[in-house]
Amino acid sequence: MRMLLFAGLLIFALAAPAADPVEDAIRARQEERLALRERVLSLEDCIKLALEHNLEVQITRLDPQLAQFELSGSYASYDPALSLSASHSYDRSPGGRDSQNRPFTGAESETDSFSAGIGGLMPWGLSYNLGATASERDGTQPTTFPDFGNPLSVVTNQYYDFVANAPVTELITNYASVPGRFAFQNANANVGVFQLRQPLLRNFWTDATRLQIDLNKRNLKISILGFRSQVITTITAVEQAYYDLIYAEESVKVQEKALELAERLVAENRRRVEVGALAPLDEKQAESQAAASRADLLATKASRDTQQRVLKILLSDDYDDWKTVIIRPMETLQAVPQPLNLQESWRRGMASRPDLLQARLGLENQAKILTYQRNQTFPQLDLVGDVGYTGSDDEFSSAFRQVRDRDNLYYSYGAQLTIPLGNVGARNSLKSAKTTKEQLELQLEQLEQNVLVSIENSLATARTSLERVEATRQARLYAEEALKAEQMKLEKGKSTSFIVLQLQRDLTSARSAEIRALADYNISLARLALNEGSTLERRGVELNLK
Repeated sequence: MRMLLFAGLLIFALAAPAADPVEDAIRARQEERLALRERVLSLEDCIKLALEHNLEVQITRLDPQLAQFELSGSYASYDPALSLSASHSYDRSPGGRDSQNRPFTGAESETDSFSAGIGGLMPWGLSYNLGATASERDGTQPTTFPDFGNPLSVVTNQYYDFVANAPVTELITNYASVPGRFAFQNANANVGVFQLRQPLLRNFWTDATRLQIDLNKRNLKISILGFRSQVITTITAVEQAYYDLIYAEESVKVQEKALELAERLVAENRRRVEVGALAPLDEKQAESQAAASRADLLATKASRDTQQRVLKILLSDDYDDWKTVIIRPMETLQAVPQPLNLQESWRRGMASRPDLLQARLGLENQAKILTYQRNQTFPQLDLVGDVGYTGSDDEFSSAFRQVRDRDNLYYSYGAQLTIPLGNVGARNSLKSAKTTKEQLELQLEQLEQNVLVSIENSLATARTSLERVEATRQARLYAEEALKAEQMKLEKGKSTSFIVLQLQRDLTSARSAEIRALADYNISLARLALNEGSTLERRGVELNLK
């Protein structure tokens, strides 16, 4: 029984067909195609998707926010600062003997100190501080007390009086003394201490804080222009990818038509060979052309698939969601003549190019830096002053009462002048700022020239592309008529397959050239708008930054 079961399994295994790798690959490709889904998109749809999902646009959109944070943070220098402090100190000194060899004890004291203040900087360079201080000190210090229990002593002290020009003798009565200590306590308060400092030369009309705020304001504008530039670049890339995809789709149709013509000629030649009306060599030539057309079709489809991926990456922030999507362009390639005026294009470019506007703002920033560096070469002349009330007594309450009653007013005012000798650092910084400004001016001039040239080149390309559209259309019409006439001659036996095949190739090339010219014309208009900086206006796109 086991032998019969084993034999049955062996027969079944041998009878089962072997796996064919080619068939498996074809089956997998068919399953992949079934999983694909088409999505018909217009150019406006693609632009909208790119503005919402393109990663480059999303990344650059954050730059103005970062610049705004930098600008807001630069105002922090004007924020008032509140300061509070409290401290306790203890001090003790050793005793000793005085000049009369009498012993005395050491001193001992404790001090409590408190202070509060608020200070800051004003936008015109004035620095201020309003505060109050209070301190209380108590302790003991050494002293001596007479010892009346011991007899007194008389000490003779002699010295020469140079004023009277005579010797002087003094008798000093000394009592014996014993060392002692006495306690003391005092409190001091200063309230309403208002201190001011106003620069009059250096840091008067500009300083580091005002310079940074000014620079950050322009940097915010530069970042907005950078975002605008990225949007323009992305829209132009989408336009080019969209038109290239249409060209790729149309090229596939052209190659399919070429393959259809080649296969039709193969069938006709095979029929003529069978009836003896045509040499077998002509049949082989047609088959060779059909095989070449089939290879061209495969290459064109591969190029179309590549162009699909180029457009998808521009429209998405998650390519995995688009990998099974086939984009079908809703529009067709058309050559709509546009008014092309060089002077008007130059005017738009000079006024709208984001990179040109960024360069001008950068030059303005450098001009502000130059002003600041020139100011730093001046001497430091500051107007200073302070005013307040003070009180002093044994207790805090009494000291503060004096301050409250404004018993003890004090104030001071004056000027401080600091002149740096040599001032090498400031003078060289000024020279560097001047040189940098000159360099930026030259770079701006160079950029303006490049903008003019790029606009002129784009305009010339657009004009040439429009002329190519008409020329290639005529070439395609002539190629169609020539092929039709030659096919009629072939049917009458007055031509050869070689000539017909050559004309088929010419027609395919003419059709491809016409489609390419149409795509190039539309792309040239997009690039002209890019070089003018007018892409957003051309496409009706408004940028809204939150």
